[in-house]
Amino acid sequence: MNDILIGKGDKDVWLLPRYANRHGMIAGATGTGKSVSLMVLAEGFSKLGVPVFLADVKGDLAGLAQAGVMSDKLKARIDKLGLDWKPNANPVVFWDIFGKLGHPIRTTISEMGPNLLGRLLELNDTQAGVLEIVFKTADDEGLLLLDLKDLRALLTWATEHAKDISKQYGLISPTSIAAIQRALLSMEQAGGDQFFGEPALDLVDFMRTDLSGRGVVNILAADQLVLNPKLYTTFLLWMLSELFEKMPEVGDLDQPKLVFFFDEAHLLFDDAPPALRQRVEQVVRLIRSKGVGVYFCSQNPDDLPDVILGQMGNRIQHALRAFTPRDQKAVKSAAETFAPNPKIDVAKAITQLGVGEALVSTLQEGGVPLPVERAMITSPGCRIGTITAEERASVRSRSPIGAKYDTAVDRDSAFEKLTKRAADAASATASTDRAKNEKAQGSGWMGAAKDIVLGTSRRQGMLEAFAKSAARNVAGQLGRSILRGVLGSISRR
Repeated sequence: MNDILIGKGDKDVWLLPRYANRHGMIAGATGTGKSVSLMVLAEGFSKLGVPVFLADVKGDLAGLAQAGVMSDKLKARIDKLGLDWKPNANPVVFWDIFGKLGHPIRTTISEMGPNLLGRLLELNDTQAGVLEIVFKTADDEGLLLLDLKDLRALLTWATEHAKDISKQYGLISPTSIAAIQRALLSMEQAGGDQFFGEPALDLVDFMRTDLSGRGVVNILAADQLVLNPKLYTTFLLWMLSELFEKMPEVGDLDQPKLVFFFDEAHLLFDDAPPALRQRVEQVVRLIRSKGVGVYFCSQNPDDLPDVILGQMGNRIQHALRAFTPRDQKAVKSAAETFAPNPKIDVAKAITQLGVGEALVSTLQEGGVPLPVERAMITSPGCRIGTITAEERASVRSRSPIGAKYDTAVDRDSAFEKLTKRAADAASATASTDRAKNEKAQGSGWMGAAKDIVLGTSRRQGMLEAFAKSAARNVAGQLGRSILRGVLGSISRR
């Protein structure tokens, strides 16, 4: 049987793989067992040969890489549920944007695109429009935008050619460009610059299985990343968009090609503009036809917009605490979204659930929602909790893709090309200036020589002086000859 056992109650609750791409939601207050539910699903998909991607916000999901160890508490739970439990370590690849706790994940500025980059930089509409023009200019100029220094070089170049660019593409102002440059500086100081560069992530590397056919669990170390919510959510949204754009249509499969867990999902929609919400809605609605299942994890189900929540066919709801009016509203909203079960008062049960207990509803045959069941979540075979630095290093050293991503590459792109253009232009200007100077110097010496030889209106030249001197000499010699002739003739008489 390939179905994934989620929990046990009055009846066993299973997730059917052929409906796993209809997406899902894991919700509940802090400390109620959401992480264990996520691990149960991730381990179940891995056993089916389905690759998984998830963000490890608290560091406890890394336990998927290590086999669980029997304890008194675990044995009591296993016995109570009647589970055939076996310790199990899953094939795991660790990732980390900052490159410390896993392989670096990078993308290029061009692949990120102006829309997502504008959100990451928190640009206003005018500044975002200028960024789009700058990207268009880069395309037309054949300039690759790979990392932040490429974008900075392009912004500087755009400032210098603002008049020409404005005539062709639309007005860009130095003020907007300066604002973008300041936003880039802020993002760099937050560590976002490490996200851009090469080698860029090839999504095929998320779709791996190990030699035994088990799906690889890709775990993103996000404990530091989540401290910058814009970078965290933009990164995950970029990944979803890339999957949506690049994966082919496959229709309904017996099981997904990839399952994507989006933890702290409320961060994605906090202060999100309408255009972004529409993009998320579009991706979530259509990506299931690419064989990708998306599972959002958050504290309250109403953290997600209704249009998104309505597409979550598989639901695991842990306890909520109705301490505030917002909490009470969340409980009521959660209760209304489940397929009713006459045996369960859902609104009341949500506030009474114990740790590791949940209300569960999954899609059954024909895509029909299972009436909500109150169930104890099963125990995964992996470790529930964190791992040591040595264990992480050991897993990373065995990774088949370390050689591909661990060393950064910096090839010629916009920065190098624009720098060369500037150097060539400066060299050409210098050559022209030298030629002008030489010509000026040459004409100065020639003019002086001409004045010396030919003279000016005020001064006698060498040629004129020589002619006069020669004339005087000739005249003197002729005079002396005549005088000698005259005197000679007189004397002979």
